[in-house]
Amino acid sequence: MNITDPASAHAEAERRMDGAVEHVRRELSGVRTGRASVNLLDSVQVEVYGTRLPINQVAGLKVPEPTLIVAEPFDASQIGAIERAIQGANLGLNPSNDGRVIRIPIPALTDERRQEMSRLVHRLAEEGRTAVRQVRRDANDALKKLLRNHELSEDDERRALDDIQNLTDEHVRSIDDLQKAKDDELLHR
Repeated sequence: MNITDPASAHAEAERRMDGAVEHVRRELSGVRTGRASVNLLDSVQVEVYGTRLPINQVAGLKVPEPTLIVAEPFDASQIGAIERAIQGANLGLNPSNDGRVIRIPIPALTDERRQEMSRLVHRLAEEGRTAVRQVRRDANDALKKLLRNHELSEDDERRALDDIQNLTDEHVRSIDDLQKAKDDELLHR
């Protein structure tokens, strides 16, 4: 962290904490809840033209009904590669194609699978909270260094540390809210 004063510490910590929350949001959007969402396929990489591309760059994705995702390849000759990539992504999905589009039915989740997904949600959220706390640690260390170098008074350092703690609490609450919403979606359907 390149910090020269409490304001830069706050700005840098906030930027990095926002990134950690956004990362958790993206990760949780890919957790399957038994309901179709194109975000489920975010992790799918398709081998086309000698490179690996995200599925949304080789096919149009849409959700015509709550338990079905349809992938329409931009290049029909790639339909097999897209289907193999979906099967190989270990998402528990079984796509089928009719030569033009790939239909991906989303099976209902068993109670055991819901519990397993809930544990994954908790793990992802805890990783996010840990990342936020690491940012807090970095910012606090930078502020303490400013104090040691006599670039900051003790009162200013104390206020800045409190400010960083409030920022941390706010971001941890955001992650808790994301976790709770995903858990509700998973377990209370």
